[in-house]
Amino acid sequence: MGIGVLEDRYLDRPPGTSKLGEERGSSFDTASTSELKRDGNIILVPQPSDSPNDPLNWSIIQKNSIILILAFSSGVTTSLGPMISPGLVLISQQFKVDPDTVSTFMVGSILLFTGAVTFFTASGANIWGKRPFFVISTVLLLVSNVWGTFADSFPSLAAMRIFQGIASAPLETLVTSTVSDLFFVHQRGFRLSLWGVMLGTGVLLGQIISGFIIQSLGISGTFAISALIYCLILPFMYFVVVETTYSKPRDAGMANDSRPGSPASSVDLKDSKGNDPIKEPKESYKSQLRLFRGRLSDEPFWKGVVKPFPLVCFPAVIFSTLVYASFFCWLLMIGVLSVNIFSAPPYNLNPAQIGLTNIPLAIATLIFSPISGWMADAVPVWMAKRNGGIFEPEFRLVLMAIAIPLSTAGFIGFGMASSKGLSLTWCLVWITMHSIAVPFASQASISYVIDCHTKDANQAFVTINFVKALLSFIASTVGNGLLAKVGSKDLFMGIAFLNLGISLLTIPSYIYGKRLRSWVARSDWAKKI
Repeated sequence: MGIGVLEDRYLDRPPGTSKLGEERGSSFDTASTSELKRDGNIILVPQPSDSPNDPLNWSIIQKNSIILILAFSSGVTTSLGPMISPGLVLISQQFKVDPDTVSTFMVGSILLFTGAVTFFTASGANIWGKRPFFVISTVLLLVSNVWGTFADSFPSLAAMRIFQGIASAPLETLVTSTVSDLFFVHQRGFRLSLWGVMLGTGVLLGQIISGFIIQSLGISGTFAISALIYCLILPFMYFVVVETTYSKPRDAGMANDSRPGSPASSVDLKDSKGNDPIKEPKESYKSQLRLFRGRLSDEPFWKGVVKPFPLVCFPAVIFSTLVYASFFCWLLMIGVLSVNIFSAPPYNLNPAQIGLTNIPLAIATLIFSPISGWMADAVPVWMAKRNGGIFEPEFRLVLMAIAIPLSTAGFIGFGMASSKGLSLTWCLVWITMHSIAVPFASQASISYVIDCHTKDANQAFVTINFVKALLSFIASTVGNGLLAKVGSKDLFMGIAFLNLGISLLTIPSYIYGKRLRSWVARSDWAKKI
């Protein structure tokens, strides 16, 4: 038993299980790993090829630059949804539309359409690469914000938000798979935490800044400032974020090992064009700037579109989807519901002041996202060393031990404090606890599914993002109505226990995760996906 993770009877190394270092008494043959490439005493997973065009071999400066730009762009894009939250009451009054309708079309619709379109962008990115989708997405988001600046009616604003949701899809869902393109297993946690910092601060800082903009310049001012930001992002996106998809074969040294008597996996090292990556010349920078490089995969487009649906049957995807969608949805809903809570007595805050209530949440995100990223790498490596050098993806789930109690206490505390009209300080303390929990939960869930299903990371995150979008859309549609009907105490108590129930799935996922990964790898139906 690997530190509580039950061993599998069929495969020594199901997908995700890997050798990170040599330890005496290891069950693996030392000679079989002696020729593998390493970072210090850590065996590189996946094993890079010898090609200079393999993104795994690029300089760390280039890799980090790409991720930094994508993470920042993703954070700005994520902020587009909730940034308008401080002005929801003003929009309702200006256009004489009821609050639930305003919330649905201003916040919910952008999330729903982003989630729906990701099925198509993920499939297209697997076939034609990620770069064209990143660049085109940035251009369309610039156009959408210009549209929003001059929109003068609620139908125009609603249509713009739908268009914005469609344009947002690549920047919200292709970043995680880009991390797996560029970095080894033991390096991914920190980079995912950088992305998590940008997402969290985008959701929260967007509301802080937009609160002042709405107070001074009106709703249109928020879109005008956003348009200027995308004007700055576009040249960096075009000239720095080159294609990271690598379609040539890599070393098969880390292929899955089979136990005697069980079906062995195989890896085909021949690509369809017979190219030898070792003899490839380095691609010129001018060539890297091409938007379209032809087909990088022979997989049919529509097969890729529907592929995320059967992935819902994968246990790791089910777990990660529920956890990530739940934690992120409630973070968004706190922003939406707090507008009504804090604008009413006894708080009576204006849009700028409501925006400022996100400051402690943003500070918590900035502090604890890097910590969660460091722990997402350091804790599994530490556990792997005590497990004979064997890394299990389930080691990532240890971070949930921090997220679960913080989020549960935060929801219950905020519900009780706001219902009793306690001081604003108490309300902010409780909701900040959930803000601290989010990066640990998102790190655990996202890095876990990437480790378990690296090749299907695009489609897996499509599934995760769509469920998150659907849950957020439903919550934003009925949230204000439920708040008015049952009150903040009962509403947030319900959220607390729903989130707790989902989070406790961590326990069976950790214990039985390796056996479930083996079951998926050996299943005929999974091989057809």
